[in-house]
Amino acid sequence: METENMVEQFGIDNPHKNKVHKILAHSYLFYFISLLFGLFLDFAFPLGVFGNSIAASIGIIFLIFGTFLIFWAQKSSLKLQKENITKETFFHGPYRYSRSPTHFGLFFLTLGFGIIANALFIVIFSIISFLITKFIFIKKEEEILVQKYGAPYLEYKKVVKL
Repeated sequence: METENMVEQFGIDNPHKNKVHKILAHSYLFYFISLLFGLFLDFAFPLGVFGNSIAASIGIIFLIFGTFLIFWAQKSSLKLQKENITKETFFHGPYRYSRSPTHFGLFFLTLGFGIIANALFIVIFSIISFLITKFIFIKKEEEILVQKYGAPYLEYKKVVKL
């Protein structure tokens, strides 16, 4: 009984689950390292370009929106139906609008922080992180999800473009 719970909880019998989580962890770590690198460069070479209150207001909106999007995506992903998967299985919460809402949330979060802090390098590295994550990490994650879920995920991918 205990072994069955461990197998289910840790996905020991499901190699795709561990691969997806590993890729997600690497992409989140990449965002974090990019943020630290941007902070370092902004302390070494302070180049502020967002000095007005309108930019700070936009940064606050991005920060709040990014945080909300991450929490909404995490809460919605916990409700994913694991059996009898169809295309509609994936249409929960922000996943009906984006296949990777957590990454969009991280992008808005770091971009908003960079704008509020008037830190050009953080803004630049937020954009770079988003692009690298989109074209490397998310691409790998989606390949695994196609292997794991097959046709239902491919149909979902056709409908949800972002």
